[in-house]
Amino acid sequence: MSGHSKWSKVKHQKATTDVQKAAAFTRVSRGILIAIKEGGGLTDPNQNFHLRLAIDKARSVNMPKENIERAIDKAKGSDADVIHQMAYEAYAPYGVACYIETATDNINRTVSYLKQVFDHAGGSMATPGAVSYLFDRRGLILIPKELSYDTLLSYVLEFGGDDVIEKDDVFEVYTAPDSLSLVKTKLEEKRVHIESFSLVMQPKVTLDLLPEKQDAIDTLIERLEESDDVQRVFTNA
Repeated sequence: MSGHSKWSKVKHQKATTDVQKAAAFTRVSRGILIAIKEGGGLTDPNQNFHLRLAIDKARSVNMPKENIERAIDKAKGSDADVIHQMAYEAYAPYGVACYIETATDNINRTVSYLKQVFDHAGGSMATPGAVSYLFDRRGLILIPKELSYDTLLSYVLEFGGDDVIEKDDVFEVYTAPDSLSLVKTKLEEKRVHIESFSLVMQPKVTLDLLPEKQDAIDTLIERLEESDDVQRVFTNA
């Protein structure tokens, strides 16, 4: 399972320098704007699940509460109108499919940056639909391994979830996108600790690459994520 993505390490992806922190804060602030825009202007996370996801992401990069509140306030004004949420598809080297989610105030700048990164790496941008069919939109909940697999699986199936996959240090719980909020809430009612939750693009089939090739893909993704415009990158590697 990929999406630049070692899911078990999501919580450890903290900003380590002032520049990285500023970029991370810009990224999650735009995510909050988009979530409120998509939620019809609702600024209450209890009524806007997309906003709850965006706030969870902001907290995961240690964004202060006052910064989160400021981003929500901005969404009440005209700032949200200048941020556009766009998804782009591309092929990295070795036939790796990439699905890139962006939130930008300058589409031309974003497209130019993506094209430059892929051209430099030996990949190429793809037309809409060329890559997306290789992924499914899913809800993902990360659960620390504090209970048994069988117990968690029984809960997940009872609450309308789809599957549980055991990793080295976490369980990955998958749901339909519309079921993510309900399954998360029901698990919390069972006192199951939630490490993180999000909507992801899960590859239908993954590619197994040699270590040096995987390193090249990881470097490409890190380069993409240097842009404030790039929200998330998913791959099938």
